[in-house]
Amino acid sequence: MRSLLVALLLFALPAQAAEEEVVLGLSQDRVAITANFDGSEILIFGAVKRETPIPDADQIQVVVTISGPGRPVLVRRKEKKFGIWINVDSVLVDSAPSFYAIATSAPLDQVLTDTEDLRYRISIKRAIRSVGAAMHIREAQDFADAVVRIRKSEHLYSVRENTVAVDQQTLFRTAIEMPSNLTEGTYTARIFLTRSGRVISHYETPIEVRKVGLERFLFTMSRERPFLYGLMSLAIAISAGWGASAAFRLLRNR
Repeated sequence: MRSLLVALLLFALPAQAAEEEVVLGLSQDRVAITANFDGSEILIFGAVKRETPIPDADQIQVVVTISGPGRPVLVRRKEKKFGIWINVDSVLVDSAPSFYAIATSAPLDQVLTDTEDLRYRISIKRAIRSVGAAMHIREAQDFADAVVRIRKSEHLYSVRENTVAVDQQTLFRTAIEMPSNLTEGTYTARIFLTRSGRVISHYETPIEVRKVGLERFLFTMSRERPFLYGLMSLAIAISAGWGASAAFRLLRNR
C-alpha cells in the first residue's frame, strides 16, 4: 500500500509543477507551395494559462522559433593557390535546419540564459548540430558559421528581437515571414515562456509545407517516373522552340 501511494504521488507531481503554461494558436498550420508562391506569413498568438495569480517576479518573456527540416550540409573551404581557387578543406555539418527564425519579446541575451539555450537549442548556433571535424581541420567552427552566414543572406535564417508583443503578461502575438525558397517538409513551431532567463513552460506544434497543384505533379513525376518526366520536358522544349521559330517567321514576313 505504501509503495502504491508513493507511485501515485510521483505520477501527480508533474501535472501540478507548472504554474504557468502556454496556450497556443496559429493563423495556419499548412503552407502550400504553388507555381506563383512568393512567401507566406504565419501569425502566432496565444496566452499564458495560470492556476494562480501573476507571480511578483520578473516580467514574463516569450521566445518563438520556427525551424525547417534538418539535413546534413557539406561545407568546403577554398584558398587561392598558384593563381587559382581550389578546395582545401571540407566539413560535414551533421544537421542544419533548412529554415530557422527566432522572434522574441526582448533581446535574446536578456530573456534566455546560456544554460537554457544549451538545453533547448533555441539560438541559431545551438540549432545547428556539428559533432566535430577532423583533427587537421583548423578553425572548424568557421564551417558552421559559414552555413549561418549564407542562409541569413538568403533570408532563411533570422533573429527578430522585440517582435513578440506581450499584453498584461498574459496574451502574446507575433508574425513570422517565410520566404519563397522554402524546402518542402514538416516544420516545427516552438514557444517558450521564460522568467529571469529560465524556461518555465514550452510548447511545440508542426507546420506542414507542401507543394500543391502543378508543382506537386511535376515534383512527383520527376521522382517516381523520371523517364516520362524527361520525355515531357523534351516535348515541351521542342514545342517551345518550334513556336518561337514560327512566331519569328510570321513577324519577318509582315
